[in-house]
Amino acid sequence: MRKKVTKAIFPVAGMGTRFLPATKSVPKEIMTLVDRPLVQYAIDEARAAGIKEFIFVTSRGKSALEDYFDHNPVLEQELRKKNKDDLLDILKGTNMESGAIAYIRQHRALGLGHAVWCARRLIANEPFAVILPDDVIAAETPCLKQMVEAYEETGGNMVAAMEVPPEKASAYGVLDIKDDMGSIVSVNGMVEKPSAEEAPSNLAVIGRYILTPSVLSNLNKMKSGAGGEIQLTDAIAADIGTDNTVYGYRFRGQRFDCGSKAGFLQATVAFALARDDLRDDLMRYLEDIQQIGKAAE
Repeated sequence: MRKKVTKAIFPVAGMGTRFLPATKSVPKEIMTLVDRPLVQYAIDEARAAGIKEFIFVTSRGKSALEDYFDHNPVLEQELRKKNKDDLLDILKGTNMESGAIAYIRQHRALGLGHAVWCARRLIANEPFAVILPDDVIAAETPCLKQMVEAYEETGGNMVAAMEVPPEKASAYGVLDIKDDMGSIVSVNGMVEKPSAEEAPSNLAVIGRYILTPSVLSNLNKMKSGAGGEIQLTDAIAADIGTDNTVYGYRFRGQRFDCGSKAGFLQATVAFALARDDLRDDLMRYLEDIQQIGKAAE
């Protein structure tokens, strides 16, 4: 019987320089998308997929991230006094029970592969997920849950994939497709950040993975790859053709790149418009802006 995926690694050691000066003192992962930090979207998605153990790979200056998941008895007591039960329920979703969450330090910025490798002793011999909080995915069925259900059929390693324009291939790892079975594709290889001419397909890897422990063994042997970093895609690609071969999964949903300012703003608008309490006011504002723009032409 296939082992269930119950552990997830969240690589959050980056400095978030694209969001300076805000990230001088605030970790990017707790910047708010509407009224929830980016990392909360990732945690909620992981919980929906059956994840029970949450492993954060952090770095210096991330203490606010750790505090976010702690209980706040004073705040909770105040909310109880004022009978604000709805806000108490929201707070419960941010709390982590003792033993459910672990923090590992990545002391040097050596790439995503290195960040995942840092958590190897907490993974042991089990399949595990990797979630990049920068990639926020709006989906009826959470992306990782879709992948877990597909993984139960395929086993092996699985990466979330989406189609991108050829000119944007150089920003992603790109799949060399072997067999296209619709939602699931098997792969011949993975190319990290190829040029448009060298890209083997337009199917790009984004920040959701289900991986076997053999990937951690591969990372033990890895040397630096593209950009002088230890690339996770290289370690995954080393499993192609083995018993733990690699699949791409075309997820159903819309992905927002919240590692960029434009993507963060797009996600803010999209998630706000999906909220009953915000939609009407925001829509009126957007329509007003559009009318002002037309009048100025």
